[in-house]
Amino acid sequence: MKSELIWSKALETSRKAIDCAAVIPLETYKYKSIKKCFDFELRFLKRTFPKNLIDYGPKANPFIPWDRRLEVQAVNDNYTIILNKYPVQLGHLLLISNYWKPQNSWLSIDDFEAIAKVDNDTTGLWFFNSSKDAGASQPHRHFQLLRRDKYENICPRYEWFCSLLNNSEGFNSDIKQCISIKPRKSKLDIDAHDLFNSYKSMIIEMDLGNINNDDKPLKPYNLLITEKWISLIVRSKDRAHGFGINALGFAGYFLGTRRSDIDMLIKFGPESILKDVI
Repeated sequence: MKSELIWSKALETSRKAIDCAAVIPLETYKYKSIKKCFDFELRFLKRTFPKNLIDYGPKANPFIPWDRRLEVQAVNDNYTIILNKYPVQLGHLLLISNYWKPQNSWLSIDDFEAIAKVDNDTTGLWFFNSSKDAGASQPHRHFQLLRRDKYENICPRYEWFCSLLNNSEGFNSDIKQCISIKPRKSKLDIDAHDLFNSYKSMIIEMDLGNINNDDKPLKPYNLLITEKWISLIVRSKDRAHGFGINALGFAGYFLGTRRSDIDMLIKFGPESILKDVI
């Protein structure tokens, strides 16, 4: 059983950060169930994002320095856990590099060792967006964690990915050709070298370049990491039919806006939208 000291500290830090407006939770409502969307969750913001909170023009790096009111704890000398400033889920965590590392360059064993150190205390759904075209909002290296308890559903499409991993008979999908998935070793604690080796294997499988020779991946991609598997999704763009899609879209979470084409989603299902960003 995980100690979850990081999670306890995240909740305490969240309460203080909300009180001083360092964290501004985004209130959403869940859209009614749609037959074609049984393994997706569609939410809408209850109110539009406040214009005074939107920065126009060139943006300063929010992670150098990071807002100390958002800091949960240091992971080691090179990584820190902080809170997402605008969370949909309270306690949405960011694992950031303390010094400049580009989001769109190759991941390293150091990244996975930091992930492992956090995950062995507090686990859930990890996700990574490699660049703007993969849904990243910041060019500074950061990973994101939505904490889940032992009996909670990791994400709406968890079983879909398990079926892909197991190559289940009759499994079919319009987007599976852009997805690589590898099992995690069957033990309680996450293993950094196991994840890094899986990452390198998926890079080769999905033809993203040579990690030793190329400066950066040849295509945008997302990563999803759970207790049972790690998956890489190759991308072409970050938006389709009024939906912004990052790694969470493939995990089954859609956040709609007034620009989102809900009629298309209802008629053809969410995979039709995902198909247009791969």
